[in-house]
Amino acid sequence: MDTQPTATVDNPYGLAALWAGGDIIARSVLVLLAIMSLASWYVMLTKLWDQAKLKKSARVVEKQFWTAPSIKDGVDRLKKGDDFRVIAEDGLRAAAHHDGRLTDRIDLNEWITMSLQRATEQVNSKLHNGLGLLGTVGSVAPFVGLFGTVWGILNALVGIGIAGQASIDKVAGPVGEALIMTAIGLFVAVPAVMGYNWLLGRNKVLQDAVRNFASDLHAYLVGGVRVDSGAAAAGGARPATAKASAE
Repeated sequence: MDTQPTATVDNPYGLAALWAGGDIIARSVLVLLAIMSLASWYVMLTKLWDQAKLKKSARVVEKQFWTAPSIKDGVDRLKKGDDFRVIAEDGLRAAAHHDGRLTDRIDLNEWITMSLQRATEQVNSKLHNGLGLLGTVGSVAPFVGLFGTVWGILNALVGIGIAGQASIDKVAGPVGEALIMTAIGLFVAVPAVMGYNWLLGRNKVLQDAVRNFASDLHAYLVGGVRVDSGAAAAGGARPATAKASAE
């Protein structure tokens, strides 16, 4: 029995055909979706890197900062530019420079609280940088793809009307190419939405760690004792009550 050779038929439709046969608007939509996809992946990867660094810093704080003989020595053990070090330095400055006409009406407890709160809010703001872009991409990308689909179908119908032919090959090909736009829009939007929700949940854990550190540091600077917050978030260990000098 003779075996008939299988002929390979090249697909005349698809993304390459859409790009080659598309007008300036169709190509612009494809380029915009590509930029949105690259931007969202860049944000997700960079935010994961930043979160990993902050989580590592939280573990270092538990092992090195709180075991130091004084707050100043603990600050010196942390890397320069570390977010926890910035918070600790702001707390030390607030404790050491509570003087002057503008601050003498505020007691030391409230002054240190405000300084630590500002430093904590700066760290939290940095954690949220870029998440707005992910939310925007997740919301807008499907509509951008849908616009490309509507534009492609419109051009296909206009072309069919001009040609005066409505056979299946004249309809299915251009319409199928136009629907690729919607699929690309969903391909861009779904990872952005999932990444946004995932990073938001990870941020909450890190924000708790930062707030707990600031709370313990406040208690240390005001009363000389670190309270048992029950957090130690990223470090995993429960903080022990300790005493040290802020000098």
